[in-house]
Amino acid sequence: MHWKIGQQTLDLSRRGVVMGILNVTPDSFSDGGQHDAVDSALAHARTMIGEGAEIIDIGGESTRPGAAPVSCELEISRTLPVIRALRAEWGGLISIDTCKARVAREALDGGADIVNDVSGLTGDPEMEAVCRESGCGVVVMHRQGTPEVMQLAPRYDDVVREVQAFFQERLRTLTSAGIAGEALCFDPGIGFGKTVEHNLELLRSLDRLAPAGRPILLGVSRKSFIGRVLESDRLEDRDWPTVALTAKAREMGVRLHRVHEVRPNLEALRMIEAILNGV
Repeated sequence: MHWKIGQQTLDLSRRGVVMGILNVTPDSFSDGGQHDAVDSALAHARTMIGEGAEIIDIGGESTRPGAAPVSCELEISRTLPVIRALRAEWGGLISIDTCKARVAREALDGGADIVNDVSGLTGDPEMEAVCRESGCGVVVMHRQGTPEVMQLAPRYDDVVREVQAFFQERLRTLTSAGIAGEALCFDPGIGFGKTVEHNLELLRSLDRLAPAGRPILLGVSRKSFIGRVLESDRLEDRDWPTVALTAKAREMGVRLHRVHEVRPNLEALRMIEAILNGV
């Protein structure tokens, strides 16, 4: 299993990769306001890199349930200085978490390698062209509704079948538009327009969600469904359950893991891989 990202190819055949979350926003659900200055954002990126993150995912617009959209100008002003500064000192992979084509283009020109689009490239008609022309890696996420309304009353006849169908449609459409299939990975969008049971059903089915040969990226870190299962509102109570989910997901074949806490999740991956593959 490989993921083509520009001129690089990430080999995922035997080892998983951690994507560290870097929100440069004032209102993200877990770390809003903690890294919204360039210096603090860079310091946190360096910490995550030191703990083993191979991808840093930079987001300038909160996608928590109920969040309102922000302008392209504001999103660019938050993310681009951080991307440029990080690229100046680090040769690893940088991802821009956006559903706006203009933001993605500015980020890619500034040194980003990956577009992580929570709309699955359905939110902006120009996004396909931006990804095709740059040759970047692309994360195609499933969601039902927008962040403002997605958790009001999510409904599915069969959530697993519908996510599978969305991924298959996206693969056909995006490759027909000229984006290389090898550049795509797929995110089931845990918590994006899903109830607790929808999320759990998708987690039970991780090994059969993605189109054949394409990697899954899983983002469950500190999400609210964990708190609901555990009957706790404390964010710190969600970190070790996230590690447990990372380990279980790796056992089911998930190679890409988007997390807040890098070291414990990477250690879980390597332990599971030692069992699966030998040391």
